[in-house]
Amino acid sequence: MNDDVLDESGDYSPSEPLRLTVPDNCAGRRLDQALAELLPQHSRNRLQQWIKDGCVEIDGDIAGEPKRKVSAGERLLVAVPQDERATSEAPEDIPLDIVYEDAALLVINKPAGLVVHPGSGNWSGTLMNALLHHVPGIEAVPRAGIVHRLDKDTSGLLVVAKTLEAQTDLIRQLQARTVKRQYLALAAGVVRRDSGVDAPIGRHPVHRTKMAVVPESRGGKPALTWYRRLEVFAHCTLLECALETGRTHQIRVHMASIGHALVGDPVYSRHDPRLPAFSRQALHATRLGLIHPVSGRPMHWEVPMPADMRDLLAQLRDG
Repeated sequence: MNDDVLDESGDYSPSEPLRLTVPDNCAGRRLDQALAELLPQHSRNRLQQWIKDGCVEIDGDIAGEPKRKVSAGERLLVAVPQDERATSEAPEDIPLDIVYEDAALLVINKPAGLVVHPGSGNWSGTLMNALLHHVPGIEAVPRAGIVHRLDKDTSGLLVVAKTLEAQTDLIRQLQARTVKRQYLALAAGVVRRDSGVDAPIGRHPVHRTKMAVVPESRGGKPALTWYRRLEVFAHCTLLECALETGRTHQIRVHMASIGHALVGDPVYSRHDPRLPAFSRQALHATRLGLIHPVSGRPMHWEVPMPADMRDLLAQLRDG
């Protein structure tokens, strides 16, 4: 979804409880403290209230008390209260930058800052809420027609199916890897040659809000990213990246794994005073190609990078 994209299975439910494992660094801490570490998007007061309301289980038993100490390896289940989840299904009049639309498809140029799916900490103001307002009847399509996603702070092209038939076809195309997605990314360091990263991705074994390169034997899923150099600067490189798979944070994790984290990435990059300041990961989904699920015709769209990335590149070129 992604580069942050849904896994090709298409599995997603905004009402699913959050399943977490207590990492070693949280052993011996209070439950509310551990949850605040694992779910930093929520306030500690909110997490304490959820615990008191019986929304948090530890190894299958209701926790009940925020001060209860946790042990490494314990499994936590956090059921977000229904009244918070309910807003995820509310239509909202949120402007959309529509690149293409017909009876079957909607292609959107998503701005940075817009969350795609309702979920923990973002139960309203999402692309899904906007789609429920813009397309009458799309509530009958699972996930309001969304078949892949982008991270909140990744901009660019995203396709939505307006019918169940179109959604089924697009999910099959994703599984068959016939949906083509190309991104523009500014990576830290001088990338020496065009290449790719073929490394499985899974949940980080310690920091559960992050993804990482993880062996398939430990739950990692196959992931392949190709990258091509477009422009080289003193301390960073503009790349064109192409996805063969769609794993959560795929480009961000893969580039960080080879020492070229994306400029501005708040999760996977380290501070480098030689790099320009940027308020988000410098990643933009610039091209999208697929087979139209009704006509069978190949279709392609392209959108330029947004103003903040253009300004960033201008700064580097003037530098």
